Amino acid sequence: MKDKFGFKFYLPETSLYMCIILILSVIISVYNIYIGIASFICFCYLTYHNWKITDIRRKEWTRYIENLSIDMDEAVKNVILNIPIPLCILEFDGKINWYNNKFLNMMKKTDILEKNIESLVPNLNLRKVLNENKELYTEVEFDNKKYNVVYNIIKSEHESKAKYLVMVYWFDKTEYVNLLEKYKNERPVIAIIQVDSYDEVIQSASEDKRPLIAAEIERILNLWALQLKGAFRKNAKDKYTILISNKDLENLEKDKFSILDEIRKIDHGNTLPITLSIGVGAMGESLNETLRYANSALDLALGRGGDQAVIKRKEKAVFYGGKNKAVEKRTRVKARIIAHALKDLILESQQIFIMGHKYPDLDALGASIGIYSICMSLDKECNIILEKSNSSIESLMDRLIKSEKYKHAFISKEEAIRYADKNTLVIVVDTHRPNFTECEEILEISEKIVVIDHHRRGIEFIDNAVLVYHEPYESSTCEMVTEILQYIDEKSIIDKLGAEALLSGIILDTKNFTFKTGVRTFEAAAILRKLGADTVSVKKLFQGELDEFIGKAEIIKNSKIIANTVAISLCYDTNITSPVVIAQGADELLNIKGVKASFVLGKSEDNTIFISGRSLGDINVQVIMEKLGGGGHIDVAGAQLADISIEEALERVEELIMEYLKEAD
Repeated sequence: MKDKFGFKFYLPETSLYMCIILILSVIISVYNIYIGIASFICFCYLTYHNWKITDIRRKEWTRYIENLSIDMDEAVKNVILNIPIPLCILEFDGKINWYNNKFLNMMKKTDILEKNIESLVPNLNLRKVLNENKELYTEVEFDNKKYNVVYNIIKSEHESKAKYLVMVYWFDKTEYVNLLEKYKNERPVIAIIQVDSYDEVIQSASEDKRPLIAAEIERILNLWALQLKGAFRKNAKDKYTILISNKDLENLEKDKFSILDEIRKIDHGNTLPITLSIGVGAMGESLNETLRYANSALDLALGRGGDQAVIKRKEKAVFYGGKNKAVEKRTRVKARIIAHALKDLILESQQIFIMGHKYPDLDALGASIGIYSICMSLDKECNIILEKSNSSIESLMDRLIKSEKYKHAFISKEEAIRYADKNTLVIVVDTHRPNFTECEEILEISEKIVVIDHHRRGIEFIDNAVLVYHEPYESSTCEMVTEILQYIDEKSIIDKLGAEALLSGIILDTKNFTFKTGVRTFEAAAILRKLGADTVSVKKLFQGELDEFIGKAEIIKNSKIIANTVAISLCYDTNITSPVVIAQGADELLNIKGVKASFVLGKSEDNTIFISGRSLGDINVQVIMEKLGGGGHIDVAGAQLADISIEEALERVEELIMEYLKEAD
């Protein structure tokens, strides 16, 4: 601003000079009239000269501006006419007012003036785009090409009337889209394949047939890889790797991994079926990340019982198969290894907390009591985190609190959080999902976490555990803990009440040795019986109140059959609704002739919807419950829903059942 004023001071306007000359001429005339007249004549000449020069410059400037405007108009016209992309100008109703040669070539028609753009490009909705798109941008497919269509609204004034037009630019992105599609299709996908329980399967056949089984497995997998045009490699006797493209993976998903059924048909005298666990990694930023996804997917497949394929794309997992029960492993080698590792962790820890899942059942509480007894036998103080009791464990809790050994075993969630630190050993039983534990917060505090669980693995898992004993083929967590007991110490480390707590968990999850009961299950029960467990005393733990029997009767009364195979029912009375009643009601519905699976829904006082699913093994209830955020086993699963009515929940469950049955067919 200062420089601007300075410039005007040193170079004043011409009129100021003229005024000064006039004033000086008048002053001179006072002293000498002749010189004054000469000065005035000079002033008049300068005034005329200045006017003439100014007029000439104004005319030249006007001519320059006019010529520049003409040049600009011509340049704009040339740019619009010769723009290297298709361009057209439309009325607001879509009528074409003007177009360039590129647009005409794109249309492949000659007579398009005054026609509506939507009649030429059917999938272009101009009015919708103008009304909704703030950026005036959309994507259109035309004549097997893909375009980014950009709009620009201009105002044209003609004869004092304003008129609005739409300039439409068509950017051909077909080559980019095709290149992107090719990139996606050719992205590498890694599949890791493991034969489930390979040693047990091979040993189930006669010795002369065993080489035939191994060769047949490899032949089928090799042929499968050739059909996929993938690279095949055998890593171990029961493990293989296949490298394929993302396009081949899409075909596999459409085929729903029929290789799982094909490999199961192998029969060379093996009494156990041959099944595969397939972990597929895709969409990784690098080959290393894709391999990590594949290993994580394989862990998921194995943790869910095998005989299935899991595809891991970043944080998302998709499951295929998994409709058959896991094969029981007869060897206890892993149980012995876990027992020794757990013993070392307990001995080196000063503070130990044990916890199960929320709304604990007899399996969770019994397993907690078993681990508690192990810690006490090793002269280590520990506590079981239990926020509150419930009807399913009430009878056992009454006995434990009256016992001198267990009455001080339990602490609240708040106390555990207050005393815990990073060196605290936290042993989680009967669940592997962080948000299902009794105290999720303590998992963030401790750096020493042990997980002991038998549920089929879900996407969520306690990833920072230092020791994981996860066996989905086991009947219950109590069976797993009973096996661990044998390898901790030679002497008896559990009393009669503790043995009964463990036995009650086994009886609960096997439904009186009916479901998921193998040789090792009976062996574990025999060990507990030897340690003093009284079967009559355990039976009393399962006695229910009259209201519970009324609730089960209502469930049976309200039941209906879907697709001639699935029973589904509701329990409306919140006074008698509990997870135990719902679960028992689902068990009772399986006694109906022809029913292969059952689902029972009930609502608690806080409006939480409990869903319990049961199956005889032909229908995988876990897959259905997982879609509702729950989980479990192939034959025992459950879920909880909030902010939804029981009628809406019933409709959702029925939809998932029909969807599952349709896919199975």
